[in-house]
Amino acid sequence: MDIMGDLEPLPEGYRFYYTLHPRPTILIVTKCPNGRVNVMPASWNMPVSEEPPTIAIAIDKEAYTHKCLEYHGEATINIPSINQVNLIYELGRVSGSEVDKVARYNVKLEESESVSVPRIADSLASLEVRVYKKLDVGEVTLFVFEVLRTYVNKDYYTRWGWDFRKTNIALHGAGRAFYTVGQFVKAR
Repeated sequence: MDIMGDLEPLPEGYRFYYTLHPRPTILIVTKCPNGRVNVMPASWNMPVSEEPPTIAIAIDKEAYTHKCLEYHGEATINIPSINQVNLIYELGRVSGSEVDKVARYNVKLEESESVSVPRIADSLASLEVRVYKKLDVGEVTLFVFEVLRTYVNKDYYTRWGWDFRKTNIALHGAGRAFYTVGQFVKAR
């Protein structure tokens, strides 16, 4: 099956970044000025470097999580299972400035080792991070985090990453649309 065809300009009104979706969705946990812990889903994320170990997340300057990161430069990055898709979606529909998301959605937290921000207890993986650098780009700040410690659920993780025969991560398409990892293809 040949999937390569003639390319055409993207029609007006279509979002360019959908060409890069679906994207892995993470849940970033922060400490905020109001004393609460906040949780925000984010799919604009990527590894940046192995030395130092860093991850970047683009966060809207108007988002409450942005304010929390400016207040307290530590966080945890948590990788949820596709089974948590309803929680992921709901956490993204409300602002932590108005709602205690941890209490409302009964998010189970556990203490971290390297940072003062808790991890989400039932995540597939959690990374304890601190802000390393920031870059303002348009309406977002690209926060680059240094990874201090990483935890994985070893029942679902192998030397090469997730064992998708046993679990799946949430890949965000757009709005309510999420996907899972599908067919395995190995290059020659």
